[in-house]
Amino acid sequence: MKRVAQTIRLRPEHREEYLSLHREVWPGVEAALRAANIRNYTIFLREDVLFSYFEYHGEDFAADLASIAADPDTQRWWELTDPCQQPWPDSGAGGQWSDLQEIWHLTEELPA
Repeated sequence: MKRVAQTIRLRPEHREEYLSLHREVWPGVEAALRAANIRNYTIFLREDVLFSYFEYHGEDFAADLASIAADPDTQRWWELTDPCQQPWPDSGAGGQWSDLQEIWHLTEELPA
């Protein structure tokens, strides 16, 4: 399993639109993410900074990301959400979003 954390800025003038869209994410978008082996996808907000976290459970990350990008529902979703976002100068593997480096992880202790 691969853990991925990313960040992007939220354009203040599009804040309510972006939040409204995410109150009811389209089922087709969620289906494309699941089909691409994405699990536990969460987006957090602090002021005008978005932070996302997801877990990838597949074997070919690049191919699975490409399948999401090729999905028609996701393409239409991005037409609405992309104008709400302001990328950092160093966008990463997730397109507009910038990857964050994992520096520490507390693993779950299993009962004896």
